[in-house]
Amino acid sequence: MRTPAGKFKIWRLLFGLALLPPCVAATLALLEAMNAASSSSSVFSVETIALAAGYALWLVLWFFLPRPAKTYILGHELTHALWALLFGAKVSKLKVSGKGGSVSLSKTNLWIILSPYFFPFYTFVVIVLWLLARILIKPVPFKPIWFFLIGLTWSFHACFTLNTLLIKQPDIQIYGRIFSYTIIYLINLLLIAAWLIFATTATATGIYESFATHTLAIYTLLYQQGAWGFSKAVGVVKAWFD
Repeated sequence: MRTPAGKFKIWRLLFGLALLPPCVAATLALLEAMNAASSSSSVFSVETIALAAGYALWLVLWFFLPRPAKTYILGHELTHALWALLFGAKVSKLKVSGKGGSVSLSKTNLWIILSPYFFPFYTFVVIVLWLLARILIKPVPFKPIWFFLIGLTWSFHACFTLNTLLIKQPDIQIYGRIFSYTIIYLINLLLIAAWLIFATTATATGIYESFATHTLAIYTLLYQQGAWGFSKAVGVVKAWFD
């Protein structure tokens, strides 16, 4: 895979640092949305329980059974290829083994390179199959099973992504760790927010307003602390020369 030149490293670092407050704000907003949803009956719907069961089952499999690394690597490289096609790149020479994989692309960008860390490929496959089933079969049979598979594959993505990010990754080094991690974290939270909106009483407006409020509060606090620290530093310098 061709990779972009290492330009603008300092700007990506600064932008990544600037995204840390939104990461905190998004986390707080989602926790509030989850807390609000837990008090309603929607969180105990058949669909939500099925999804949670699938998620929990994979966590058990992750800790107690051999991990299908080759399956994850295949999904990882196919995700690169899928996003490359979306951006008009040519894809060739897909290679996958138990130890690693690669795919040759005619061009890359931020989204193509980081896509495997925020795009759950196998969950996407399940959702596409479900949508096709809805077109061909009405009503769609075994609806809870579809949600169970979504939870299972989403948990698969989360576990392997976290495990992979603990290892030195060339994909992450291209744009820098702080910048890449903040982008990956925010988009994964966005997917969780989408699920909350779809499956519970949480609303996009409510989550956005909470996110905006927390973001403004954190930036304000940082500004106040920075201004206070700067004034103290100036006072020390003046006292030194007086």
